[in-house]
Amino acid sequence: MEKRPIWVVGHKNPDTDSICAAIAYADYKNQLGDGKYIAKRAGEVNAETAFVLQHFGVEAPAYIHDVGTQIKDIAIRKTEGVNSHISMKKAWEMMKILNVVTLPVVNAKNQLEGIIVTGDIAKSYMDEYDNAILSVARTQYKNIVETLEGRIITGNEHGYFVKGKVVIGVGTPEVLQESIESDDLVIIGDREESQLLSIAENCSCLVVTSGFEVSQKVIDAANQRDVIVISTPYDTFTTARLINQSMPIKHFMTKGDIIHFHLDDYVDEVRDTVAKIRHRDFPILDDNQNYVGMFSRRHLMSTQKKQLILVDHNEKSQAVSNIEEAEILEIIDHHRIGSLETIAPVYFRNQPLGCTSTIIYQMYQEKGLTISKQIAGLLCSAIISDTLMFRSPTCTEIDKEVAMKLAEIAEIDVTDFAQKMFEAGSDFDSKTEEEILNQDFKIFHSGTTNFGVAQVSAMNRLALDKVQARITPQLPRMIGDKKIDMMFVMLTDILTETTKLIYCGDGAESLVRDAYNMVDPDGVILKGVVSRKKQLIPTLMAALVEKG
Repeated sequence: MEKRPIWVVGHKNPDTDSICAAIAYADYKNQLGDGKYIAKRAGEVNAETAFVLQHFGVEAPAYIHDVGTQIKDIAIRKTEGVNSHISMKKAWEMMKILNVVTLPVVNAKNQLEGIIVTGDIAKSYMDEYDNAILSVARTQYKNIVETLEGRIITGNEHGYFVKGKVVIGVGTPEVLQESIESDDLVIIGDREESQLLSIAENCSCLVVTSGFEVSQKVIDAANQRDVIVISTPYDTFTTARLINQSMPIKHFMTKGDIIHFHLDDYVDEVRDTVAKIRHRDFPILDDNQNYVGMFSRRHLMSTQKKQLILVDHNEKSQAVSNIEEAEILEIIDHHRIGSLETIAPVYFRNQPLGCTSTIIYQMYQEKGLTISKQIAGLLCSAIISDTLMFRSPTCTEIDKEVAMKLAEIAEIDVTDFAQKMFEAGSDFDSKTEEEILNQDFKIFHSGTTNFGVAQVSAMNRLALDKVQARITPQLPRMIGDKKIDMMFVMLTDILTETTKLIYCGDGAESLVRDAYNMVDPDGVILKGVVSRKKQLIPTLMAALVEKG
């Protein structure tokens, strides 16, 4: 089985480090050559990150919102679809060979037309039908030949028996003449006189049993009236018993209200639906409604979890949805150790640095791998962003040293590039209030309290004041949407290294008073505070713990 790709993904509402670290770490792992790694993102790309990606000519990773197990993650049975014109007998034989009880029926474009199950075939054999059912079902002569293991003596096997009934050609010529009507199919023995009489009565098809030879005279007569002549090795009784099995499955298959699923459907939802249905097998379609394969209830027991590497976070609340259903292989992070649990031991690299991308640079160096100009540009941008161009207290000398080395490879001037990058991220006019609040938002937990912190950074206070006026009315709705108790927004002026903290929610004002010994309905000014991770969150957490 081909190895599935492993996804490298950052946190929800990704910042520049989260996106760039995912791209760089996927490149690092692919260079090691021990699998296929693909960078993904768990949220929208913000304006700052978009500027970085565009500058270095890198496409944004594909978006994933949920890593729960999907139908595409189970062992799908690749039962090929069949044409609706095949005979019931052929369908039954295929089921025996494939050891299945359901066959999907598809058209020439591989789109699902119906399903045929063993119960349908049993019904076709056991139910009583009149002698016109073969024509009612529009049975192709080719099916009749195949079912009777016969051969065409004359006529077009691709034609269809669409009128008349099936007649057994026995008795005197007078009795036979009275029995046969125009367009009937006649099963008959070796009597030439009866064969010619059947043709004269304008039958549509003559089935000669027991492998008897057909005279040239009969062949010529059949050709004159466009009568199909089929020879079968079976005797008349067996022929009569088998011929209904030549009917096309189209006549018996289920066509409407077919219970089917799609590759992207989540197993939990599918399992609930399947439990209420008596069917054993279900068809699977892709995004274009093309048939892909089948699965049964037992296949839902053998799923393959998605395999992930997490970068720039290790908190469940910040991870992509349904993270508990995925298999986490590695975590590369520079934040505090959070609430995320894994089923098995994982490779976890956590260092007290200002940026995850600094750690990834170190890993390239440790393995002696080449860092391309593009990757260097992404890693350098992430460090500049996370450390606010080395102003943040989370920034270490290692971060600054690594950023300068990467800038040389990327051929950028750090000061000039940082100015342009931050200006791009400070362009709020084209964003909605929701986009501004979500561009760098994280949820934190302390005991039974859940609170969210968004950070909005700009190069000047005027831009932040305009943002504050826009987003303040939206904070109560944000609390409801995110199902949190309190909401805080850091309005950070990069140049003056000052944050204005605004807040909303039950207990938010009290928490700010306890944490900073001051309150202001318009926002508390925190000089020298620019880091959510190292300055704001520890202070709020400590105040929450004191409150008990």
